[in-house]
This record gives sequence, C-alpha cells and structure tokens, in this order.
Amino acid sequence: MKTILSALAILAAMPALSTAVRAQNNPWCAQYSGGPLGGAMNCGFVSFQQCLATVSGIGGFCVRNALYQPSGPHRRHSRVG
Repeated sequence: MKTILSALAILAAMPALSTAVRAQNNPWCAQYSGGPLGGAMNCGFVSFQQCLATVSGIGGFCVRNALYQPSGPHRRHSRVG
C-alpha cells in the first residue's frame, strides 16, 4: 500500500516539477517574502512596473533576472536576383 501511495505522490508531483525546470526568459523577477515558510521567485515579468504591481500589497521586491537572454533581432531574408 505504501508503494502505491508513493508512486501516486510522485506522479502527482511530476507536472509541477517539469514546469519548474522550464526557464522563464523575461527581464524581471519578483521575489516574494513568504514569511517563516520561505518565499518564491517568479521571473515572468517583462517590465519593472509590471513586477512592482504584482508584489504590491502581498510583500516582496523586484530584481533583474540574471539568466535573462534577450532574443536577437529578427533578420529579414530577401532574395536578390
């Protein structure tokens, strides 16, 4: 019975684990306070103002995403000739 419950717990946790692995490529992160249980980080913000609006009233602060990599300029391919 313990084995079945353990397997079900692992299966239930897999979607959450796979989402945590995917990087969010946005320039701003919100670091939530979280109190004695610790906090969380969300790097899903495209502007500092968007991040500030999110943490306003719930506690936390905004920091630059150290892993942010801006996408390069899109090149237009044109055929000559």
